[in-house]
Amino acid sequence: MNSAELSDVYRAYIACLNAQDWPKLERFVHDDVHYNDRLIGISGYREMLERDFSDIPNLHFHIQRLVSDPPCIASRLAFDCTPKGMFLGLPVNGRRVSFTENVFYEFRGDRIGRVWSIIDKAAIEAALGIKSHQL
Repeated sequence: MNSAELSDVYRAYIACLNAQDWPKLERFVHDDVHYNDRLIGISGYREMLERDFSDIPNLHFHIQRLVSDPPCIASRLAFDCTPKGMFLGLPVNGRRVSFTENVFYEFRGDRIGRVWSIIDKAAIEAALGIKSHQL
């Protein structure tokens, strides 16, 4: 798969997430997917996403940056949302927050086999007026 084709598959995957079209998730994610070096399988991956949408009803994935170097994708996703309660251990409680996620995907064929994700928790802390302990 070339870079443009892989980018198209990734964009379709993000559209699937935003539509919460969970039956189609298996078109994009391998049965034995790893998330941050932990095998969670597609059922664990789906549960994670469903929980995210339950905790954040207005969750929407917006691709801010996308780099395709087959078999890998690097993406910077932007979020502007209102989590209902605790989010990443922070008391958001319905306040609107904006943050980004830097995520790398390794594809096997046309499906995601591995995901590495880092969320900008410091941006959420700043929006909530919490002092960050990061360097």
